[in-house]
Amino acid sequence: MSDRLSRRKRRWPLLILVALIFLLPVKVTAQELHCNISISAQKIQGSYQEKFKTLQQAVYEFMNNTVWTNNVFDVNERIECTMLINLTEQISSDQFKGTIQIQSRRPVYNTTYNTTMFNFVDNDFQFTYVEYQPLEFNESAFLSNLTSVLAYYAYIIIGLDYDSFSLDGGTPYFQKAEQIVNNAQNAVEPGWKPFSGSRNKNRYWLIQNILDSKYAPVREFIYRYHRLGLDVMESELNTGRAEIANSLKLLQKVYRAKPDPYMLFLTMVLDAKRDEIVNIFSKSFPDEKTRVAVIMKEIDPANSQKYDKMLKGQ
Repeated sequence: MSDRLSRRKRRWPLLILVALIFLLPVKVTAQELHCNISISAQKIQGSYQEKFKTLQQAVYEFMNNTVWTNNVFDVNERIECTMLINLTEQISSDQFKGTIQIQSRRPVYNTTYNTTMFNFVDNDFQFTYVEYQPLEFNESAFLSNLTSVLAYYAYIIIGLDYDSFSLDGGTPYFQKAEQIVNNAQNAVEPGWKPFSGSRNKNRYWLIQNILDSKYAPVREFIYRYHRLGLDVMESELNTGRAEIANSLKLLQKVYRAKPDPYMLFLTMVLDAKRDEIVNIFSKSFPDEKTRVAVIMKEIDPANSQKYDKMLKGQ
């Protein structure tokens, strides 16, 4: 009896310690993405609107509750992003067709400003959705076009974010996106093959460009522009702006080499950064502004008028 009692006594400090641990404040962690989802189905007639609300909630939970990396993110560290799904056609009772626009943002160090990282429209979005059926995804196999597309863009968003903080830091996540493309080569839905869907502007070519060594200067630009440029500007305006101006030469290098006829990755980066570059250099020194305008008008000739306005400080 005394031996049992002594063991109980020895257990009390441990039990108290466990209780105290549960009472202490716990550091709350979250998944990597804070992704807002919007689904529009105005072009589809019928009694499906409730189903689309269910779909929107399912996609929201899939994007925000899935653990995409092995890293721990605090709530305020989650990557801000948006997916705008516009359904334009109902192929069958559970099959739909439309577009998906993906946007992601990154905070600039020590400011309240968020810079656009990714702004892309995928016109080849086709999927099957059975209401209330769980959205399942497997990195090793193609289970569903819906979850494969969502996961693909989740990894693109994360990869670009990581690239902006360390040189080539996003490679593991881009490789995961590439694996999704490889898994989907036998899929009947468009967008996964070299000559599928929009061809030069599809999921296959985007990840091919990103991981192609010929586009390495574009990824270096992403790092230098954000980490050594924007993040520095709040404390050292001229230094950060000069770094951004110099980093544009990396885009110029790729443009002149023309790794492929489409240069989708380069175009995507320009779409995300064009207006921001104009804003940054509109109030720059005349010689710096001129150098930037010359480069931008060469690599982005369709928007030359914007750079002319930049030269005038508009």
